[in-house]
Amino acid sequence: MLCEKCGKKIADNSFACPYCGTKINNDQSDEFQTVINSQKPKSKLPVVICSVIGSFLLVGSGAFALSRLGDRKPSPVSDPASVPSSSESDGSSDSAPTAKSPDNPETSAPADDLSGFDTPVPVIYINTKDTSENVMDFVTKPVAEHVSESIASWTPGYKLPPAPYYEDCSITVTDADGNVLIDSADSQVKVRGNWTTSYDKKPLRIKFDQKQSILGLNDSAEMKNWVLLAEYKDASMLRNKTAFEISRELLGNDGLYASDAAFTEVYINDNYWGLYLLAELQQVNSDRVNITKPEPDQQSPDIGYFLEFDGYYDNEDDLHSFFVDYNDNAPLTPFDGNNGSGKTMTCLNSDKNPYKSDVGFSIKSDINSPEQRDFISSFVNNTYDIMYNAAYLDEAYVLSDDGKEIVKAPDISPEDAVRKVVDVDSLADVYIINEIACDADIYWSSFFMSADFGENGSRKLTFQAPWDFDSALGNKDRCPNADSFYAANIVPDVNSNYLSINPWLAVLMYEDWFQDIIREKWSYSYDNGVYSRALDMIADDKVSLAQAFEKNYAKWNNIINNSSFSGELSKESQKCKTHAQAADQLYSWLEKRISFMNENWHD
Repeated sequence: MLCEKCGKKIADNSFACPYCGTKINNDQSDEFQTVINSQKPKSKLPVVICSVIGSFLLVGSGAFALSRLGDRKPSPVSDPASVPSSSESDGSSDSAPTAKSPDNPETSAPADDLSGFDTPVPVIYINTKDTSENVMDFVTKPVAEHVSESIASWTPGYKLPPAPYYEDCSITVTDADGNVLIDSADSQVKVRGNWTTSYDKKPLRIKFDQKQSILGLNDSAEMKNWVLLAEYKDASMLRNKTAFEISRELLGNDGLYASDAAFTEVYINDNYWGLYLLAELQQVNSDRVNITKPEPDQQSPDIGYFLEFDGYYDNEDDLHSFFVDYNDNAPLTPFDGNNGSGKTMTCLNSDKNPYKSDVGFSIKSDINSPEQRDFISSFVNNTYDIMYNAAYLDEAYVLSDDGKEIVKAPDISPEDAVRKVVDVDSLADVYIINEIACDADIYWSSFFMSADFGENGSRKLTFQAPWDFDSALGNKDRCPNADSFYAANIVPDVNSNYLSINPWLAVLMYEDWFQDIIREKWSYSYDNGVYSRALDMIADDKVSLAQAFEKNYAKWNNIINNSSFSGELSKESQKCKTHAQAADQLYSWLEKRISFMNENWHD
């Protein structure tokens, strides 16, 4: 059938148009709505309603801020060459997968003058070495290549923008009091990300020439690589930070890694570029994902591997990607609070749905040989088979001596067989994190794990480094009332064209011993204030950073002009027109989610 708004051909059972985000009302979309809303107990907490009167008053104040004229804050150390500023878009798509058109105007309305805001936050000053007229293109024009190619496939006349590229820069960092922490450090900066590269305010990656500690993150660990998250479609700008805080407490108790993060203003060539969330790059490092690095010419497989369960795996070269068949795509029983409700689901495309792509694995760490790739591919495939046989056949299997096959092990229990190849504590941690978050991408990407076969490695599949929560925690229409099981359940894809499941979270969920681990971890973390501290952080940042958030939205205005991604947002997120409302909506949703989790998992 055709979308009534944009006219593009879409699947007959679509719940929303994958091109313009318009909701589709038809009988065939009912299954998706049933999945989204399934197993919802009656809510015991009120739903957030953003105040219309408050919206009117605060939108008015935002309009006043936009009427001001220009903040060009000079670097506190050097006097960089005068370089023309550009915050104009290149005409590329604002959001996956909506292209700009007369019916889809620019989402940002950059202001030239943003003086008058009291923003006591750290500042990162990025100054390009190049002083040419178009130098700012490096931060305004690039779009990830696979994203721009997708946009071009449905947008007649679309001119492919450049792929992200590094620009030589000098970076200075000051703390909230203006004290210089890093002075003119040589670096390279580029746009990073997938669909977020198509927005006007783009996320960035920093690569210093020399290792740097920034703002005390991760116990002041010195690193070359850092990222600046734009938080463009999260009106609260707090979802990633909240998820990282919870993750660091849960995984940290098991000696595992999750990114640290802090807010900072960013200036590029003395032009205010907005409030960003400074975070760590997901990478192998003794202070991040701590696994064995290969020697430069090492060919043998006894190294560490950092992996992503990744729907974009086919964008990687053959050496850094592989496929998992999930026990011949055996069906999984969704964990929905009702023993699966008589349903099953497969991860791979078993019904030939033209919209459903298979999800493979990307190898995010350095490897040198096909032997290493084949080794980790075999290990991951066999590990899943061991998990599935333990959970669904109640049979114990172990790896063969060469690791290429699995063999029956009648002398050990199925639980012990799983524990030989999986760090089950880490899997329980990431289940809790993702069950709290209800991330729309859980079936598709940004789900990381590692395995270390070095001399001191655990030789187990270990789940860590959770990432990418800007669509989670009630921002997208997933668990909109915060009161249903999600992470190991059947979920719709981001465009509601098909159903899928995260097999790693689902496969062990009906094992009593694994539920006991989850219950113990939840009870301990809840009783020790992990989740109340997350709520406190949201409330505190809402107040203490109010001017910084307001200044950011005076620059970009995407909290109001959000047509490029509003179709992705939940109804409650769509109602919020000020940062304060968005923070309140996040707080209320998370408070209800914690209550739901506590009712189901606390001893």
